[in-house]
Amino acid sequence: RYGEDLYGKSMLHELLKRLNEIDKLKWIRVLYTYPERISDELLDTVANCDKVVKYFDIPIQHASDGILKRMNRKSDNKGLYELIDKIRTKIPGVTLRTTMIVGFPGETDEDFTTLAQFVKSAKFDRLGCFMYSQEEGTLAAEMDDQIEPDIKERRYEVIMTEQSVISETLAQSKIGETFEVLVEGYDRLNKCYYGRTKADAPDIDGKTFFTSEKKLNDGEFVNVKITDTIEYDLVGELE
Repeated sequence: RYGEDLYGKSMLHELLKRLNEIDKLKWIRVLYTYPERISDELLDTVANCDKVVKYFDIPIQHASDGILKRMNRKSDNKGLYELIDKIRTKIPGVTLRTTMIVGFPGETDEDFTTLAQFVKSAKFDRLGCFMYSQEEGTLAAEMDDQIEPDIKERRYEVIMTEQSVISETLAQSKIGETFEVLVEGYDRLNKCYYGRTKADAPDIDGKTFFTSEKKLNDGEFVNVKITDTIEYDLVGELE
């Protein structure tokens, strides 16, 4: 919503264009973008600004129209599919991250099936899932039809199992490719460096572990050829 208080309209895309002109900036990452606020102007800006990484963190939360409405979200199932298709069409190679919540009050088996199918179809590069918990003072905490803990846990496991298959397939497809990596440190136990690519946000996404015969400094950008994967992380060697 950047700019709405000052200019009366969203100006995030203009801010990104200005930031893109700053010489000493290397990567610019937009995090936590509500789906209904991803405009064509924002997509075009991300696509055309070389320093803005092709990465969208979209807190979708659910894919069932009924649950989205109970959550007071503006999105619906059809619109979410269309948005993801639009993003990938406008920005080839984009990385998509999202978060989902299972066990929201009133979530039926049908609602959950819709969510699971959405996760399977959308194939997000990164996905986090949380089990709903009652927070004192919130409307949802007072809703009827609270979900039993064992059902929440079972649904959580289904989503994360599905996503782990997707993540492994996507990671395997990167073997043999070379990526620019930001060096973040040295792992003394495994005797290798680690960092992250443009597709990895700090602290929440995976890392790239790689070997190097020469000494590297934190904050340095290097090219790494991917040779293997470990769960959500990549393994490679300095080129």
